[in-house]
Amino acid sequence: MTAPRGRPRDAEADRAILQAGLDLFLERGVEGASIEQIARRAGVGKPTVYRRWSNKEDLISAAMETLVADEYGWASTAVSASPYEVVEAAIERAAATAASPRYRALVARVFGSAVSHPELMAAYWRRYIAPRRRQAAALLERARELGTVAADADLEVAIDMMVGAVTYRVLQPAPPDVDEMRRYLREVYRQAGLLPRSDLRAGLGPQPTTDA
Repeated sequence: MTAPRGRPRDAEADRAILQAGLDLFLERGVEGASIEQIARRAGVGKPTVYRRWSNKEDLISAAMETLVADEYGWASTAVSASPYEVVEAAIERAAATAASPRYRALVARVFGSAVSHPELMAAYWRRYIAPRRRQAAALLERARELGTVAADADLEVAIDMMVGAVTYRVLQPAPPDVDEMRRYLREVYRQAGLLPRSDLRAGLGPQPTTDA
């Protein structure tokens, strides 16, 4: 076997560079970040950065791939017999995440650069959005079986509506705090059918009525 050429990559340096790139992207956007600034914040020299990534766009895309899901991800929950329990278990962390200034900056920066730097949106979609859409589709399908999602509902549209509602609320001039975000998420999920209405018992679907 031929021995690998050069020194092995320093995982700690990689992580520091990626974190610095993500932090500067959130603070200043793509245009406001530079390899020199990223290197300085990471505590490495510019050659160390350039040995790994040829430009800041590639570096920030790698940071999106590597760090975003870890930093902003929700707790992984399998689809159980009750989609309502899965959603209830996730609401507290989801509200805290969505109400944080750092998450708000992430959403604003990613969507703001979608046209000029589509590779960033592609990385964000692949690493963060797509797995959550798959989970949401599975939950909606189960809720449809339980009767809180219409039989003819387009699940992709339903997911877009939930994501769009939360994104719109997060990017408003006066974004919600955690308490308001929790209340808002409950209402969004209830309207989508992922939480039962007050006249339904969670997990059992519509209940029969009896005549007086």
